[in-house]
Amino acid sequence: QVQLVESGGGLVQAGGSLRLSCAASERTFYTRTMGWFRQAPGKEREFVAGISWSGSRTYYTDSVKGRFTISRGNAKNTVYLQMNTLKPEDTAVYYCAASSSISLIPNIPNEYDYWGQGTQVTVSS
Repeated sequence: QVQLVESGGGLVQAGGSLRLSCAASERTFYTRTMGWFRQAPGKEREFVAGISWSGSRTYYTDSVKGRFTISRGNAKNTVYLQMNTLKPEDTAVYYCAASSSISLIPNIPNEYDYWGQGTQVTVSS
């Protein structure tokens, strides 16, 4: 099993940037694929970005392409989400997720086995 802890959320103005971090208890079988999801009040949990074991493959939802970048740290036990040109519609609780699978549909929440507690991102107009 793996424990995930998110950090880096906060309040920013539209057009600003934040970098979220997801620290895993260890790089293991359970973290072959990592993802970021977000959930705004009254909305379903939404896929944001995903990354493969090696970091060679990344996936993004259309609304964040060109603005957000997912990456793995050198130690491979930390995953980042660099968020630039933030918009008010990016406001949500952001969750880190991990899966043992390398053959999955990265935008489906049920594909992931472990979840962090979330970090709030608020973007003001």
